[in-house]
Amino acid sequence: MNPLSFVTPTPPWPPGLGPHADVWRAAELGSHSLPALDTGYAALNQVLPGGGWPQGALVEMLQPQAGLHEWGLLLPALAAVQAAAPAKLVVLVGAPWLPFGPALGARQLNMQRVLCVHSQGPALLWATREALQCADVAAVLAWLPDARSAHLRRLQMAAHAHSQLLFVFRPLRAQLESSPAPLRLLLEGAVAEEGNLRVHVLKRRGPPLAAPLLLATRPARLSALLAASRERMRRRREEAGVLLPRLQPTPVRVALVPGEDAHALLDRIANSHHH
Repeated sequence: MNPLSFVTPTPPWPPGLGPHADVWRAAELGSHSLPALDTGYAALNQVLPGGGWPQGALVEMLQPQAGLHEWGLLLPALAAVQAAAPAKLVVLVGAPWLPFGPALGARQLNMQRVLCVHSQGPALLWATREALQCADVAAVLAWLPDARSAHLRRLQMAAHAHSQLLFVFRPLRAQLESSPAPLRLLLEGAVAEEGNLRVHVLKRRGPPLAAPLLLATRPARLSALLAASRERMRRRREEAGVLLPRLQPTPVRVALVPGEDAHALLDRIANSHHH
């Protein structure tokens, strides 16, 4: 037998093991021992160990461009965290753009309890670690494009030690690097009536996910406005197609006159188009 191969035990259990809650079988989705926070998306909850975002563990998210998808995905959970602990802070470390308060506020996020930390280089890691150790912080969102596995391991340990929600955002190139994050996702935009965000589960405590999830992370009102706009554009294209049918070009036939050279023939074709 290959010494690196693993065998998943199935009933009957080996002596003394039993179906213990702390024993995870690789063919099954792990029931996370950490508290889990409802993501706000039932389909996503179903594929995450514990049924939500783990509290006390690093959640790593990869995406092609920072600032595109993270807010739509995390806003339901962040709003719930603030509702449960109104006095605590949501800390943003190294956010690529200044958050647009009115839009986030419209989705129940209290911007007066959001703290933005702007820095560069190693100071980003220091600020993230300090925020995780603060009792007045409910969640930490950190954009760390240049973090290495060793840095992430220290953040994972800090999140676990202080039972904090920690979300770290990194570029797509980090997909090929090792990561200590128990939960690793890849986010990409989608154009479909069923949703606007595809979530690939790259790593979790459980079997690989066969296909990405398609989530609708836009506000319902915005989705309705976009759907109405697409319908108007479709009708305009149809009306334009009826009023202005596409004209088929008529071929021009020109007979070659004996002794006529190529330049004279081209001149005659050009004159025929003008007439």
